[in-house]
Amino acid sequence: MIEVSRVQTFLRNKRILAVIAGLTILLFGIGNLPWQLDDYDQAKQAFTSFEMIKEGHWFYQQTPHERVATKPPLMGWISAALFAMTRSWQLAWRLPSLLAAIALAILLFRCAGSAYGSIAGLVVLSSFGLNLLSPRLATLVRTDMPLALVIFLIGLLIWEKIRRQEEWKPRDRIYLFALLTIAMLIKGPIVYAFLLPGIAVFQWRYGKARPESARRGEGAPLYGAWSGWWPWIASLAVFLLWVSGGILFQPGFFDEVVMREFLGRFGETIHRPQPLYFYLPHLLHKFAPWSLLLIAIVILDLASRRWRIGAAFRKMSPDTFWLLCWSLCGLIVMSLIPSKRVDRIFPVIPPLCLLLAAQVGRRVICSHGSVSRASTSVDSDLTDHPPSPDYSEAGRLVARKNLATRIYCLAAVALPVSILFTGGYVTWKVITGYRDHRDALAIFGRDVRREAETRRWRYEVVSARDEGLLLYLQKLHYIEPDRAVTEWNAGNLDALVASSEKARGLMPQLRGAILGQLRLSERPKEQGTSYVLITR
Repeated sequence: MIEVSRVQTFLRNKRILAVIAGLTILLFGIGNLPWQLDDYDQAKQAFTSFEMIKEGHWFYQQTPHERVATKPPLMGWISAALFAMTRSWQLAWRLPSLLAAIALAILLFRCAGSAYGSIAGLVVLSSFGLNLLSPRLATLVRTDMPLALVIFLIGLLIWEKIRRQEEWKPRDRIYLFALLTIAMLIKGPIVYAFLLPGIAVFQWRYGKARPESARRGEGAPLYGAWSGWWPWIASLAVFLLWVSGGILFQPGFFDEVVMREFLGRFGETIHRPQPLYFYLPHLLHKFAPWSLLLIAIVILDLASRRWRIGAAFRKMSPDTFWLLCWSLCGLIVMSLIPSKRVDRIFPVIPPLCLLLAAQVGRRVICSHGSVSRASTSVDSDLTDHPPSPDYSEAGRLVARKNLATRIYCLAAVALPVSILFTGGYVTWKVITGYRDHRDALAIFGRDVRREAETRRWRYEVVSARDEGLLLYLQKLHYIEPDRAVTEWNAGNLDALVASSEKARGLMPQLRGAILGQLRLSERPKEQGTSYVLITR
């Protein structure tokens, strides 16, 4: 058997930690190269801040195809502020998600390290950074990573209250209200789905806290999972105020946002429904190998207890039980919603990482071979076995040491596997992205814009399917073909950008028009339409 001290030394090596931290930041930064806005509704999200700056629509925006934008405006405000500081749209759109990802990694590392030790800190950092979801979302122009950060901060506040057995103070409730309001203004009441079911299960398990008796050492301990109703209701009121304004003052808001975007998620007619089990296989795959490690720890733990599941739950510490409720209840509730997409389940990843760190970090094997029992959790105490001649205290100590050794070895194996798995996947995505010219439309738009600035062209974009084209050309609206012909022949336009298909119909109607040197050559169907520049 591998000497456990060697495994611990490997997992505690500061150079290993530095390599993982550096690799995590690197993968976060390059995960979406070459940068473009042509998938995952990135153009819709990017267009909100662009419209804020260009037209001053700070509360309600439209999509590039002039439909009502369905998300609250907070992320647009942040991107608009970053553009005012950096004058770069790429930084303004992608920096919020990248900073949120780095902040999540740091928070997870500090929390796990302080609560469960240095090995747990390495495990939590590795599991969060080295999976298929985190690097993908770290620079994607979407709200998923910032939303996951805010939800994690709320769950972390509850976790700290449970660990310290503190009651909620007015300052804590104000902090919770602020975080809930931020989450509401990022993506609406979806924050409830990730937190309230877990809180309800936790409260059902431990019952209502009794502060006075807890301070006297009597009765139920004070676990502090529930803060009271007002932060949740007040934050919802802020969101409903924004919704009410949209219904009253924004045409089409009720149909697009309330009926289609929100209520439509619970039906099977508007959005494409997915089966109940949709998230589970995706989570097992995209969180691998850490999902497999977590399952392996559960199996080893229950086997060491002779599969006494009830005893395992009874000995689980409240803070570990909260992590379990937080992650699993969020997964279950999101699975019950018919409309599903893999990135929407990302907020359960941080608590799963912390849960994994708790399972690994509570097994602290001392230098003389004993196992620390500082915590009465499911993962460190085997004393629920009935006493027998063959299961003495020495036997229990050996069993605990053997269990901890197996788990440390599995964690040590998962680390290089995750590096190869995630690093290889990200590298492959980046290489194929450049090889297949995934950013061809972005380069075309940039070249057209530079040529127009040099020649001082007045130009427009003929209506097209690609939502990102407007942003690449920094235009707010498409122009219809009939109007394009009218404006061109009246001498009000010097250039037009159109799809190859529409250009063939437009050219005979445009006086003195020629095809310019800049054009986006034929692309595979999965990459979209080809475009040309029409000049005089």
